[in-house]
Amino acid sequence: MRNYRRFKIVIISTFMLLAVAAGVIYANRGSLSALGYDWFLSDKVEASFAGSYKPLTDRPVTQEPPQVEQPFSMLLMGVDARNHEHGRSDTLIYTVVRPQDGNVLMVSIPRDTYTDIVGKDKKDKITHAYAYGGPEMAVNSVEELLDTKVDHYASINFQGFVKVVDALGGIPLPIGKDIVNKGADHEKFTVKANQDSYSGVDALNYVRYREDAGGDMSRTERNRVFLEALVHKTSSLKQWTKIPELLDIVGENFSTDLPPESMNELAKQFLQTGHEIKSYTLKGEGKRMGTQNLWYYVADEDDLANVRSTIANWLNPETPEIQLTAPQDPSTTTESK
Repeated sequence: MRNYRRFKIVIISTFMLLAVAAGVIYANRGSLSALGYDWFLSDKVEASFAGSYKPLTDRPVTQEPPQVEQPFSMLLMGVDARNHEHGRSDTLIYTVVRPQDGNVLMVSIPRDTYTDIVGKDKKDKITHAYAYGGPEMAVNSVEELLDTKVDHYASINFQGFVKVVDALGGIPLPIGKDIVNKGADHEKFTVKANQDSYSGVDALNYVRYREDAGGDMSRTERNRVFLEALVHKTSSLKQWTKIPELLDIVGENFSTDLPPESMNELAKQFLQTGHEIKSYTLKGEGKRMGTQNLWYYVADEDDLANVRSTIANWLNPETPEIQLTAPQDPSTTTESK
């Protein structure tokens, strides 16, 4: 069951279009589910996401769809954009996908991470890269931070999640105490505790909440809890007739440089192979810095080196499965005696 839950989480995180489809199909594993995907959803996925294909403007575009057989990296971004504004990437997950053996590594980058913003010639919170220069600047800045390549990207506007949650009739969330966002420089809202189900707006505010003691790390964890709850709800969906509506909602809020046909092939491959998901969050500490005394998350240099080494290992197609481990948390290491 643990691997099953992890697989559901990576589907929503890696390819948002599959958040609805995979939850229903995965109940029948193996070749039968892939066949069902071909029969019932393949054409609909390509139609719903025809307008989602948006190549990066600063990189060459080939005529052939990208191959998704060898290990590749993808930057996953949850963008908090309202009223047609550019928005910020509130969720950043550097993901290595190994289609042949079904292994996936997910490294979450806290939104306030202090790093070089490529194209701005300055250091700032990495969440601002998307606001300054869209997916191109976000991708380039993550490549600089992690000292590695980003082969592809996928982003979804959180406003799309509001519509999806409402279309599903709400989702349950583990909120045992009222969440009140009331800081002078923050958006004001209250999410009441102990409800059986939460609306799309409440769910989005749960993710956006900024004022708990855990700061950026707690916000990253709430993102994970929200995504898991959303996929759990879609996995219990029995109405196949509702799937096209949900796919259309996500498609309107989804952007990627992977063409729909490539995502289709990757989805079918993952439905037929085994899978093991390893996730990790970049370690560091929060501190106030600069003339404006702003809050930043400063990455731990030893941890960053471990993450870089781990990513290189995962991207090497010759690395055996037994060596596909998550980065080692520096806080758990002990000095040899």
